[in-house]
Amino acid sequence: MSVRPLPFRLLAALTCRTALLLAFGLALLLGAQPARAQRLPGDEAMIRGFEAVVFGAEITGPLSDSSYLKKFAAPVRVRVENPAEIDRKPAVATFVRQLARQVKGLDIAMAGRGEPANFVVHVVDRDDYQRTGRAVYHRPFGRTPGNCIVRSSYGRAGITRSDAIIVSDEGDLLFRRCLIEEVLQGLGPLNDNTDAPQSVFNDTSKLTSFTPYDRLLVNMLYDSRLRPGMSLADAEPLLPAVLRDNRRRLGL
Repeated sequence: MSVRPLPFRLLAALTCRTALLLAFGLALLLGAQPARAQRLPGDEAMIRGFEAVVFGAEITGPLSDSSYLKKFAAPVRVRVENPAEIDRKPAVATFVRQLARQVKGLDIAMAGRGEPANFVVHVVDRDDYQRTGRAVYHRPFGRTPGNCIVRSSYGRAGITRSDAIIVSDEGDLLFRRCLIEEVLQGLGPLNDNTDAPQSVFNDTSKLTSFTPYDRLLVNMLYDSRLRPGMSLADAEPLLPAVLRDNRRRLGL
């Protein structure tokens, strides 16, 4: 039986429709929510969320201090160490450029040739994850949890170095999720917040993008009115104005 080919315009329309349906389905798979559910919380809830991730610490211990605000005071220069089979350097560089465009007050860029880096992203295959974790944490017999982690060295003058370790060979979605979460946390918001479904600072979410919630939160952190070493008591009176001004500037 012969089959009559479809007219070109009809075929193009059907192809376009199919692509839209596939994109919609992929968005659902990635945990996208209806626009109404993605609205940012009100000011009070946003400030509570900010305080939770900025003045807390996911990993506690003798070298962790949740009593003051942490962020880079100096320019952030990023280097990628990628012994993994897949070259993820372009993906890291793309996200760094996005941060440079979208976070006011954050001076971040890839380190140039011969330029020292104070933020190192270690991209490793699963087989190298534990070895890299032991080297970064200087614990020869330690065990590194999860699929990705970040270690930040800081004091009241600010963060001096961050090292993110990310598994590369267990899928693009996991890598993208880990890249965003660990780089953002390495900039200062070192805690998780289970009350923020719109955020990658929530391990129960399946988000794989730099969400409006996180964009607002990091812009608040790098607002010049908030300084490294500030206590919550010092920062708290400033937060309503910092939130208002950044929400208005970002259109959120």
